[in-house]
Amino acid sequence: MPRMPKYSAGLLTYRITAGGVLEVLLVHPGGPFWAKKDDGAWSIPKGEYEPDSEPDPLAVAEREFAEELGKNPPGGRRVELGELKQPSGKRVIAWAVSGDLEVSEITSNSFELEWPPNSGTTHSFPEVDRAAWFPVLEARSKLLKGQVPFVDRLVEHLRVVEGLTYKDCGIEASEGTTTSPDR
Repeated sequence: MPRMPKYSAGLLTYRITAGGVLEVLLVHPGGPFWAKKDDGAWSIPKGEYEPDSEPDPLAVAEREFAEELGKNPPGGRRVELGELKQPSGKRVIAWAVSGDLEVSEITSNSFELEWPPNSGTTHSFPEVDRAAWFPVLEARSKLLKGQVPFVDRLVEHLRVVEGLTYKDCGIEASEGTTTSPDR
């Protein structure tokens, strides 16, 4: 029998700094597997859900944001960024929301893991060990590869709907520049 895909929902929070730089809020996964990884390891705050038992993925995204950061998500209009299929097969749906949160200290929920493997010793680790704001170009290198198109979709939304330029979004547009989600 084929394995059913997993589903996650998340919020991509963004802000435009006083200097006019577009930044996005990312979280770094906790635990020993991710401890020494940085580029390509960060994520938007998100969490898994079962579509049959939790039919409102936006509610899941809001709950997971609070669980991973220990802070309520910012208020304001949510902009759906669509769904992406991750390399693992997981399906992630995300929304963008404008907000400015202090994230130097976060309080994340935790998980239990036998560590080291086969040691018989179980440890508790934070689901998220840190959160940070990144300018768009840096965020693209920090994010898990399968989530980068969410940032591209946010930039495109801000350009088309909000009237920001690539430069406003921290991207120097050149011939051939694209923010297509198909990258």
